[in-house]
Amino acid sequence: MSEVNEELEVMSMEMIDESMKTFQPNELVKAEVVAVGESDITVTIVGNKNDVPIPLKELANNPVPAKASDVVKVGDVIEVAIVSVGGEHGLTVSKVRAAQQAAWKELENLDMNEPIEAVIQQVVKGGLVAIAKGVRAFIPASQIELHYVKDLNAYVGQTVKALPLDDVDAVKHRLVLSRRRLLEIEREQKQAEIFDNVQAGQRVTGTVKRLVDYGAFIDIGGVDGLAHISDLSWNRVSKPSDVLQEGQEVEVLVKSIDPESKRISLSIKDTQPDPWQEKAAKYEVGNIISGKIIKLTKFGAFMEIEPGFDGLIPMGELAKERIEKAEDAVQQGEEVKVKIIRIDVERKRISLSITKAKDAE
Repeated sequence: MSEVNEELEVMSMEMIDESMKTFQPNELVKAEVVAVGESDITVTIVGNKNDVPIPLKELANNPVPAKASDVVKVGDVIEVAIVSVGGEHGLTVSKVRAAQQAAWKELENLDMNEPIEAVIQQVVKGGLVAIAKGVRAFIPASQIELHYVKDLNAYVGQTVKALPLDDVDAVKHRLVLSRRRLLEIEREQKQAEIFDNVQAGQRVTGTVKRLVDYGAFIDIGGVDGLAHISDLSWNRVSKPSDVLQEGQEVEVLVKSIDPESKRISLSIKDTQPDPWQEKAAKYEVGNIISGKIIKLTKFGAFMEIEPGFDGLIPMGELAKERIEKAEDAVQQGEEVKVKIIRIDVERKRISLSITKAKDAE
């Protein structure tokens, strides 16, 4: 037999071997696109004598393309997965499944600390279903935020970054993600930065994150500090929502910062002028003023100097003669003239005297 005939025989045998090739479900093979329609394509696969169609939904998903030409063109060589063997065309194949197999393989080798993007599809019992790297993933309700979320519907359609919560199970196609883990890591990084750079007595700008009965949690750059209800305003506050709203930007004073317990105490009122001091600045010791008695006590009487600003007339300054009780000298609602005898800025107290005012006449 000549060398030419031997080569032809070898080539013929190779072609027969290829035509008789046995395929297995889930096997990945290369396929050449030979036709592109509106809703499907046709491919040829080495080892399969028939042209094999691939419907639009098996070309791509999440979302399914409007037409096949958006994904491939004639002459493209693509990777497909064998779905089943037999039938009209000899094989059923899927580009989507091939992509998913590749994705699961990539996910198995993924660094557990490497964030991946997930497009949230729908709310289900216990959490959210998302698509990450082309495969279905689950995000438990407790793993979407740092705090409890009552209504998860707001997340549908959003693209979020998350970390694998457990080992990826490619066999069972199980991928559980946690956005909370990523947020916790980011929070720790921001906390370290804040605790390194922010000091007590410093003024910073923050955003009101959450209102509670006892105050407001304010974000000062990725870390929440607490402004107690008594530190929200110089005026008496019944509930934080009377003076603040969530999302509001405010200037705060850092009262104290404890890196060990990760606690920051803030004050809004200390960034604003003290109304008492502003009013007190208008008066001096020795001034003679008039006002109305607003309260009687066992140690004297309080006189309103101006609305929201009053002073105390001690028992010994109510009358020249000795008296047992304040009402022996004055009555509530009575207009009196007094002399300012002391202004204690630190304790925010003003002492007044009726007797010295009379001596000055």
